[in-house]
Amino acid sequence: MATRLKPLDASWLYIESRTTPMHVAGLNIFSLPDDAPPDFLAKLVAQLKDAKAFMPPWNLRLKDSLLKSVAPAWEIDDGLDLEYHVRHSALPHPGGERELGVLVSRLHSHELDLSRPLWECHVIEGLENNRFALYIKIHHALIDGVGGIRMTARAFSTNPNQRSIVPPWTIGADMKKRRAKRDAADAPAAPSTFDRLREQLAQQIDLVPQVLGALTKIWAGKKPNDALATPFKAPKSVLNDRVDGQRRFATQQYDLARLRSIAEVAGVTLNDVVLAICGGALRRFLKELNALPRRSLTAGLPVSLRPKGDEQLGTAISFMLADLGTSIADPVKRLHWIHSSTLGAKEHLQSLPKSGLNNYTMLFMAPYIMGMLTGAAGRIKPMFNLAISNVPGPDQMLYLGGAKLEAMYPVSVLMHGQALNITCLSYAGKLNFGFTGARDALPHMQRLAVYTGEALDELEAAVGA
Repeated sequence: MATRLKPLDASWLYIESRTTPMHVAGLNIFSLPDDAPPDFLAKLVAQLKDAKAFMPPWNLRLKDSLLKSVAPAWEIDDGLDLEYHVRHSALPHPGGERELGVLVSRLHSHELDLSRPLWECHVIEGLENNRFALYIKIHHALIDGVGGIRMTARAFSTNPNQRSIVPPWTIGADMKKRRAKRDAADAPAAPSTFDRLREQLAQQIDLVPQVLGALTKIWAGKKPNDALATPFKAPKSVLNDRVDGQRRFATQQYDLARLRSIAEVAGVTLNDVVLAICGGALRRFLKELNALPRRSLTAGLPVSLRPKGDEQLGTAISFMLADLGTSIADPVKRLHWIHSSTLGAKEHLQSLPKSGLNNYTMLFMAPYIMGMLTGAAGRIKPMFNLAISNVPGPDQMLYLGGAKLEAMYPVSVLMHGQALNITCLSYAGKLNFGFTGARDALPHMQRLAVYTGEALDELEAAVGA
């Protein structure tokens, strides 16, 4: 039985191309147990491939039909080939962060095979200091970043002595079968398809005035001295040209306590501090390139709509915009300007009922999606300059087959007109930054990653945290 994709999920397929592959990924760094035998990773890979039952979204592929390019649908793949999806690689000597970054950049540059379930898992050995990495990528049409992190983390354990593993693509398979039998016996008669559509249509019609009112406000443009960022008011920058298919990837890791201390002293949020150090790093990076716009850069901030524990298929996000204050030299003034901008954006988004957010997001992003489909993106004024996400992750130390999970780094998507994506993920008292950039547009992206640390030092000193 085929399941039709929701419009927002299908849009990730519509805008995919060789130069804009639409998958998200996670890079997990592990340290081997002290008593790990020489064949530890070989056995780990064997356990990942030793699966007989699978769960969505891991066993879903696009249905081959005449309508797949306009109305795509998922179907179950009963012949999932784990020899294809699970791969074992090794880094060249010396196996440092540079060698790992080069490999991940290359893996993230290649599109997923649309004729198969849209994911790959790479076990990467040879990382210095007795470590290895796990890189898993999955198509954005199947899951968003928050959902993907939650799904993958379920395969990890809080017990360092647990040596057996349960691959994430098998978790819940047996429980699902038992639940399906029970629900089939106990479930009341379901409403007809016509009744469901009529109810949904009535609900969406009721929401039209609120959605249109919110869109009118955000598209109207901001007043002088108003920090609320609005679409297509961002300055053109080197981040906003067409992108090639090759990617660069860099990482940084900071103590969450440092950022929270700054937020507490300054009376702002943790996310404001993240945006402030990104804004400070971008200001320095672009000044060195003699390419800093006179007006401030703006960031698109994905906002997760997933309740706690939700791992449903598809995309559950909305968007808001924030001014990054890159035109402001003083780090404290920049932080408070960003706080004003995000506060206005949150109030705007919260004025909508939750049931209307999907419609708002689709209409809000429609011009951007149309730019991608028509080829205008990267050639006209950008809707915003870059995307910055802050994703909450596990707060406990986790393990995989006894190997300690040291860090979790997100790897995100790029689009024409968006040559840089910065995504942060919290894990066990750390905040892990993943910088995904277009190779040709950002030849020195590692500098930008380093500058966030220096911007953090500067901001910390300036607020007296």
